[in-house]
Amino acid sequence: MTQVALARRTVTPFGLWVFGAQASAPLVVLVGGIPAIYATTGITALPLTYVLVAGVVAVLAVGYTAMARQVGHPAAYYGILARGLGRGWGVAGGMVALVAYNAIQISLYGLLGATLAAQIGGAWWVWAGIALVTVAAFGRAPIVRSTWLLSVVLVVSLLLVAIFVLAGVMGQASTGDVSWAGFEVSGLMVGGIGGAAAFCVASLMGVDAPGSLVEEAIDKRSVNRASVVGALALGGVYAVAAWAMGVAVGPTVVGEMAAADADLPLTILSRGGSWLVAVAGVMLFLAILTAKLSFHNVIARYVFAMAREGVLPARLAGAEGGTRVSAPRGGSLTQTVTAALVVTGFAAAGADPLAQMFTWLSTLGALGLLSLLLAASLAALLAPPEVKGERAGVWEWRIAPVLGLIAGLLVLAAMVFNVGSLLGAAPGSPFPLLLPTIIIAAAVTGAMWAQHLRQSRPEVYAGIGDGTPQPNAVPDALNISI
Repeated sequence: MTQVALARRTVTPFGLWVFGAQASAPLVVLVGGIPAIYATTGITALPLTYVLVAGVVAVLAVGYTAMARQVGHPAAYYGILARGLGRGWGVAGGMVALVAYNAIQISLYGLLGATLAAQIGGAWWVWAGIALVTVAAFGRAPIVRSTWLLSVVLVVSLLLVAIFVLAGVMGQASTGDVSWAGFEVSGLMVGGIGGAAAFCVASLMGVDAPGSLVEEAIDKRSVNRASVVGALALGGVYAVAAWAMGVAVGPTVVGEMAAADADLPLTILSRGGSWLVAVAGVMLFLAILTAKLSFHNVIARYVFAMAREGVLPARLAGAEGGTRVSAPRGGSLTQTVTAALVVTGFAAAGADPLAQMFTWLSTLGALGLLSLLLAASLAALLAPPEVKGERAGVWEWRIAPVLGLIAGLLVLAAMVFNVGSLLGAAPGSPFPLLLPTIIIAAAVTGAMWAQHLRQSRPEVYAGIGDGTPQPNAVPDALNISI
């Protein structure tokens, strides 16, 4: 049987980092995430919270990327759990990953649609539809094009964040009124810390995206650096941005100011010149669009890889013109259709694109991906020696997974207990229980499907988690991304 593979050796270490970082979307976190956390939680130590949560995510990423490197599977969580915990766990993890990544990706259509409708006018779902077609076009193109686009948007976004920090701090620095209250441990001892931690986790989701590009990476070892360094770097960027926002308006009133002025970050940015606000508006649109593109590429690779092994319909792994495919077009089309159906459903129901579509789906995705990071750490801890390899280090395979499991479970518990506040649900409402239930249902469905394959198609079940075809079956690609 002809083996189908993604175009190998096309993504550089920098390209891997770009995919993870832009999936997190620094400019979106600055304009939307940080002020929302301040406004809804009342916490003053948000900068310190970002540092701590980024540390937890980075430690969790150590075991995840160690397994991703060894397994070499585009459907990273699926392959990791299959090889580390068992085939049934792999299919369960694959289903959860498809639900979680789709939830986050589709939530951004609500955010983008609402943003453009407020700035330009028109129905939010019209703008969402235009964005959907754009993402679909790039998703079907070779990975090189996506990498270039994401790189440009990420660099400009980080420059705008840097200008924001300077605009927020310089005026106060001239008077000696620079507060460091955002980094005081006492600021963590408040009721809103659980919700703040949950929001911070959601801000960092996407740093695991490089794991799905391992088949296309020039150097598989760079997946570890892209994810771990990405989590730490982005956590630091968000911590500094949150600190600058507190300094600009005062750490004791930043929550009130953020609640009263939804455009507080742009107001602060305008201190550097009104033209910066216009640039930020354009870049915000591109940042949301490219974040969607990052997640779209990840989802397409999950569908492609699981279909290649027969867990999903084999036609979804089809390639044009031979054994190598530069883009998983069947997976891309599947994700596009899924997004179109969900957007249509929310629009037909008259749902609010921000308060309902964006908030509900992004929270669902963050819960799912944090759960998968925990499962990946457990897989790293329990993986058999043949998976770990001959040079298995104690830090990657023992210490980091244990630390990640302990800290990650605490953060996950904080998220689950604060789901109601994240969704704005009334106290006592059973609605927040729906999101964890969806995650559990996806895992159970995957496990049941794996059991069905075991009984009805044992040859497919035996191949679950096998990963990349042998190098002599599929040649390397020659076109290299940045």
